[in-house]
Amino acid sequence: MRILLIEDDEKVARAVSTGLQAEHFAVDRVPDGVEGLDAARLGSYDLVILDLMLPGLNGTELLKRLRQVNSNVPVLILTARDAVAEKIANFEAGADDYLTKPFAFAELVVRVNALLRRGGTKRTTVIKIADLEIDRTQHTVRRNGSGIKLTAKEYSLLEYLALNAGRVLSRSMIVDHVWDQSFDGLTNIVDVYVRQLRSKIDEPFEQPLIHTVRGAGYYVGDKTL
Repeated sequence: MRILLIEDDEKVARAVSTGLQAEHFAVDRVPDGVEGLDAARLGSYDLVILDLMLPGLNGTELLKRLRQVNSNVPVLILTARDAVAEKIANFEAGADDYLTKPFAFAELVVRVNALLRRGGTKRTTVIKIADLEIDRTQHTVRRNGSGIKLTAKEYSLLEYLALNAGRVLSRSMIVDHVWDQSFDGLTNIVDVYVRQLRSKIDEPFEQPLIHTVRGAGYYVGDKTL
């Protein structure tokens, strides 16, 4: 599942994104309201986590504008503001849930999972490529009927590749999507994780699904490009 986190507090954003990535979610972080609205409009997200006090464009106005173009993606408000009138105003603007800072991370995960189960967007919950199945709700992977245990980062990498099946993704694209910003420029980490994925996804089976395009990147598919 892919989550857009629009939060200008670096400490909070890093803690939330790191925690959600450990729960097998892919997280894109944006610190500005204007940039966040563009990302929400242009990206394909399963959930948006939105702070209210944002530079450029406040969260409430961002939410109103987002609902004008996308009425389905679930939005969880994450803010220090706890006035009842403000909560009502944001629910009326289109929020699906509201969590007040400070909060327990376990509660955030429960709310995120509840919103994703409830749905809203028409999204693919099970990805199938040949005999490979990825359940995006349960975060499980099976091939030829057998379960495959992956780490959080391996799962995020496989899900990103599978969501873009047949499309070559560069190492920089993969780092930007799957890894925290602290990995900026360390694109060789992708090669390490692809090797680990291949040892679990491809090597025990006859047909390879993870492919390398020399000088360009990687893709997942049952056919050679």
